[in-house]
Amino acid sequence: MSSERVPVELSKGVNGLEKIILRETRGSSAEVYLYGGHVTSWKNEHGEELLFVSSKALFKPPKAIRGGIPICFPQFSNHGPLEPHGFARNKLWSIDTDPSAFPTNSSSKAYIDLILKPSEEDMKIWPHSYEFRLRVALGPGGDLMLTSRIRNTNTDGKPFTFTFAYHTYFSVSDISEVRVEGLETLDYLDNLLNKQRFTEQGDAITFEAEVDKIYLSTPTKIAILDHEKKRTLVLRKDGLPDAVVWNPWDKKAKAMADFGDDEYKHMLCVEAAAIEKPITLKPGEEWRGRQELSAVPSSYCSGQLDPRRVLQGS
Repeated sequence: MSSERVPVELSKGVNGLEKIILRETRGSSAEVYLYGGHVTSWKNEHGEELLFVSSKALFKPPKAIRGGIPICFPQFSNHGPLEPHGFARNKLWSIDTDPSAFPTNSSSKAYIDLILKPSEEDMKIWPHSYEFRLRVALGPGGDLMLTSRIRNTNTDGKPFTFTFAYHTYFSVSDISEVRVEGLETLDYLDNLLNKQRFTEQGDAITFEAEVDKIYLSTPTKIAILDHEKKRTLVLRKDGLPDAVVWNPWDKKAKAMADFGDDEYKHMLCVEAAAIEKPITLKPGEEWRGRQELSAVPSSYCSGQLDPRRVLQGS
């Protein structure tokens, strides 16, 4: 019975790691591991998985979980002196039992507040005091919302600067049948060409080789059209001007120990991010970055996908 669905449940996941299961009354669900504050599952009301997690993912700290939604903080990739993608995805987060006031426009009870604060060991790597609060929520329609709030709690008067990304791995039926809408004509940095700047040509982004690009000054809405599944995944974002598009393709896939050789065909990363212009917070200041994911049936127009209707709709 739907009335018996518990909206928030603490459970044991792979290798005994603690996870939180969120359930919405209509049947959608999400799973979040305390390790990494890491969303590893997002299912629609039919129980279909919308995120990709590698079959070879290691759920063993300190290795990050391969797939789902890793959080890149305080550094995206190798854009700085820290280990690639920073350390938030390798830390054990806590449930925030006393979250500060949180404006919410949803009546959903399916949400969890997590918090990450630096340990003494962390301070040696990145000598700044901060509070990173993450809310993961399932909306009534099955939308998945992640809101990050990062506050500078330094007592020495020092500001700090960071880059950030929700490194979302979407599940797709066949990468060669997928297109991404909303990034046409934009400038991007190509990570495969030493971060050289180019301008995107053409209507939609399609995939026939390795891609690793940081699109700049992107719109608040990006759509991933999955032709085979007749499904469009829509990413809406706020406070995150950049968007990373990544697929490792065959050679890189084979080189990753925690990634299946052919799994690149069934995943695509589209990542809401703040990279080109790093964020600086003075003590007491707070930054907020939010992404909302939704899945809608694709509109068809004489057998073709009609992405304009998706992007121009609410």
